[in-house]
Amino acid sequence: HLVESGGGLVQPGESLRLSCVASGLTFGRYGMEWYRRAPGKETALVAWIPTPDSDAKYADSVKGRFTMSRDNDKNTVYLNMNSLEPEDTAIYYCKAQHRGTLRISYWGQGIQVTVSS
Repeated sequence: HLVESGGGLVQPGESLRLSCVASGLTFGRYGMEWYRRAPGKETALVAWIPTPDSDAKYADSVKGRFTMSRDNDKNTVYLNMNSLEPEDTAIYYCKAQHRGTLRISYWGQGIQVTVSS
């Protein structure tokens, strides 16, 4: 249902843009979220857009550096990541959370982002 793309290896201070394309679901019924799991750490919520028309919200660790956006016509969400730091190294996951029930959600397969000099 969800396919991420755009990850890779970058140097500190550089940028990346992740994409997540949704299929097989009614996109407008889902809030969209980005999570990440860094080596040796728990999976953490990074950014989210709870409804099709709402503003994005961010974890403190990425506020001011990451921007999440949503294109409802393309069933796609993006995560623009600027000023990347080694601490941003993680597997990034896209999640679709049904707005009417917590029992329905879908995860992408995850994509690796590595920030290293």
